[in-house]
Amino acid sequence: MYYLLLGSNLGDRPAQLSMAKQRIQQEIGPVALASSIYETEPWGFQDQASFLNMALAVDSNLNPEKVLEICRLIEKAAGEKPDIQWGPRHLDIDILYHDQDVLKTQELTIPHPRIQERNFVLVPLMEIAGEFTDPLTNLTIEEMYDQCTDLSEVFLYEGDAMN
Repeated sequence: MYYLLLGSNLGDRPAQLSMAKQRIQQEIGPVALASSIYETEPWGFQDQASFLNMALAVDSNLNPEKVLEICRLIEKAAGEKPDIQWGPRHLDIDILYHDQDVLKTQELTIPHPRIQERNFVLVPLMEIAGEFTDPLTNLTIEEMYDQCTDLSEVFLYEGDAMN
């Protein structure tokens, strides 16, 4: 099982999340669970619009490198990403976890770094996988959220629901 985080703060944010979810379902594997959509304050680079974020649990037999490759193609289809770390983007897809795997290559780190520091990751992930145990910290997602010191606001998105 892969746990992915989708984010968007440029263009038609709900449509981009919907497109990403559909393509993930078609190209990576069945979406077993999808969180609600959350509106979140930007993290890192503050001078930008709010993000919409959601988490997905995806069943797939693909290896992490192939999943990353597909995620990058889906991101590119949504629009070019400005070259600002933690900056605005049409679509961002992060691989948070792949089962209990721990992987560190030049291209990919699993679990994704800084999960435990970011409410915009923990809140949607907690909705679909609150009891999942992080292989590095041995804490559940709920426990990591309880210990998180991030003060960024995360709200349930009140816009149009997506398919």
